[in-house]
Amino acid sequence: MNRTLVIGDIHGGLKAVMQVLERAEINENDTIIFLGDYVDGWSQSPEVLDFLIDLSKKQNCIFIKGNHDELLLDWLENNHKHLNEKMWFKHGGKATVDAYLKVSEEVKQTHIQFLKSLQNYYLDAENRLFLHAGFTNLHGVDFEYFPKLLYWDRTLWEVALCLDEKMDTNSELYPKRLKIYSEIYIGHTPISKTEKVAPLLKNSVWNLDTGAAFNGALTIMDISTKEYWQSDVVRDLYPNEAGRS
Repeated sequence: MNRTLVIGDIHGGLKAVMQVLERAEINENDTIIFLGDYVDGWSQSPEVLDFLIDLSKKQNCIFIKGNHDELLLDWLENNHKHLNEKMWFKHGGKATVDAYLKVSEEVKQTHIQFLKSLQNYYLDAENRLFLHAGFTNLHGVDFEYFPKLLYWDRTLWEVALCLDEKMDTNSELYPKRLKIYSEIYIGHTPISKTEKVAPLLKNSVWNLDTGAAFNGALTIMDISTKEYWQSDVVRDLYPNEAGRS
């Protein structure tokens, strides 16, 4: 059976990635869509990128760009014009920089090429949209004036959370953004930072960021059946680290 699975924000937690892939019993016929934020938080950001690069050689993988992935790319390329290093360090970048002290220049260049290859979004044949954060244009992602919003925006999720689920989709008040795609899968905004929670559906938007960078777990979900698997609480896998807390 060929499955398509989607996985939330990883944030340097290689042990969690390995757990969920094993628990979901991934096989070579499965397609895995990664929603971005592979780095920043736990101590294994370089190892996560190594793992994903290797996985893509034997597995059909789709890699979406997260905001933290772009921050790392800016740092690796010494592009400090677009990098607020103080703010980045506060939100997990310090652990990434420390981890890269042990990484060779050759490996850094491989990681740069991987980060440059990430997609802003993926739209499948059934009009299901996968992206890291959200979009603002009422006509959809192809019309987004500011592409960075695809991995920085939080308003899409805020709209989905606030909307009365009883509202008729034909109502003039129903948000146009939520009618364009059959389903939308995002990460970026943790459902919870303090406990282990399930992925959350609000209207047509699935949020797969179940707080792996904080006190939650990493989640992978079958997009057809909605069955999902989770890692242990990631903090328990890295007991001597703070993650992004």
